[in-house]
Amino acid sequence: MGKRLADGISSIKNALMAKHNYVDIKSNSLVYSVCEILKEEGYVKDVKKLESLGNKNVIRVVLKYVDESKKEPVIKSINLISKPSRRVHIQADEIKPVMNGLGVGIISTSKGIMTTEKAKKLGVGGEYICEVF
Repeated sequence: MGKRLADGISSIKNALMAKHNYVDIKSNSLVYSVCEILKEEGYVKDVKKLESLGNKNVIRVVLKYVDESKKEPVIKSINLISKPSRRVHIQADEIKPVMNGLGVGIISTSKGIMTTEKAKKLGVGGEYICEVF
């Protein structure tokens, strides 16, 4: 978990508050994996690498809204659990549902970045990155 992920999540939060259609964020493999999980879970519309700009470390996250006319975001909250200054590691048996199963937790395990639900099924723990609701 690095500063780039913290900056990326902060950029997504700010873009949602400003009701933008998309946000471009600096990326690495961790940031891209987390954004792909957000896409798979239905929190964002799309994630694209912007290689045409000559900078291959930028991705465009197309934001998703419940009501396009009122611009009410699908993501109500996205909170970093593990921060660059304080790492949080959990074991498989310590994984709890996020918001009674309504939200998604994202965890970095030895088998890759995945949701906490999938990690619990596989019986692996790791660094608890963030929670999305």
